Amino acid sequence: MFRIEFAPLNIPISRRLQTAAVLQWVFSFLFLAQCCMAIYVIIIMKGYWHVATLYGLWLYLDWDTPQTGGRRLAWVRNWTIWKHFRDYFPIHLIKTCDLDPMRHYLFGFHPHGILVAGAFGNFCTEYTGFRELFPGMTPYLHVLPFWFRFPFFREYLMSAGIVSCSKRSVTHVLSQEGGGNVSIIVIGGAAESLEARPGSLILEARNRKGFVRIALKCGAYLVPVFSFGENELFNQLRNPKGSMVRTVQEGLRKMVGFSLPLFHARGVFQYSFGLMPYRKPIYTIVGQPMVVEKNVNPTPEEVDRMHGQYLEALMQLFEQHKAKYGIPEHHHLIFT
Repeated sequence: MFRIEFAPLNIPISRRLQTAAVLQWVFSFLFLAQCCMAIYVIIIMKGYWHVATLYGLWLYLDWDTPQTGGRRLAWVRNWTIWKHFRDYFPIHLIKTCDLDPMRHYLFGFHPHGILVAGAFGNFCTEYTGFRELFPGMTPYLHVLPFWFRFPFFREYLMSAGIVSCSKRSVTHVLSQEGGGNVSIIVIGGAAESLEARPGSLILEARNRKGFVRIALKCGAYLVPVFSFGENELFNQLRNPKGSMVRTVQEGLRKMVGFSLPLFHARGVFQYSFGLMPYRKPIYTIVGQPMVVEKNVNPTPEEVDRMHGQYLEALMQLFEQHKAKYGIPEHHHLIFT
């Protein structure tokens, strides 16, 4: 018989604030873009055409900004709500070596998980110590261009340091004079999110080579990043390859570029069901940079060679740290 486990009434205020912070983040991830679009439509329907026209003109003039470095706002990245967000899980950022601020770097982030909490917490807020761990470096988290088509929502994304994952955008970040930029790309993308569930070590990486080509063209050092705990935050409806659920999900992904997994975890006032992530720690390990010599016209063979070296470095990073974070010795990464 299904039983609901309710949260106790005497929970400390600090934990309530953490839950509220994550609740607004989940809402933003799942529904804020649609709400922003609805607000824009309501503005038009209510007759405020001058407001809609002015914002439409702004969109036209500002359309390329997500592909040219975005428009981050330090005060948004320093909102106190992100401190509570960090503490909910909690999220930890761990470096294995220093980065040279005179160079650019491309972080390959693994795994995607369901809502990439580790990538957001570490690289879109100032509360896990990125600035202190890597002085002189500026992080840019790249996401699908699709999300920048929503009015108002695009401004919110860019304020946190989020930019488009288009080739043009990544190249722009990694081609600036003077160094000091870090492009963070979640390599597995939407396809990998469909495998995200507790215990999963399946990474969509074997045929993902575009980021390597860009790194070679820009001379940006490649850095494997593995986020232990990312897949432990949610359960997901069974969707084995070939099932009807997976077929629909894959079809949606091919049509619009993303497919939201059918996930579930806990609720706000009870622990039995809901869309809130479990309170599981996230440890994001930043590996050692791979030296990349600039090559504006890399051959397919050169890309394949560097890609193979990257996967080997990622595997070594995982094997080196897995025991510390509860992964059994006989469990290994699976590249698909």
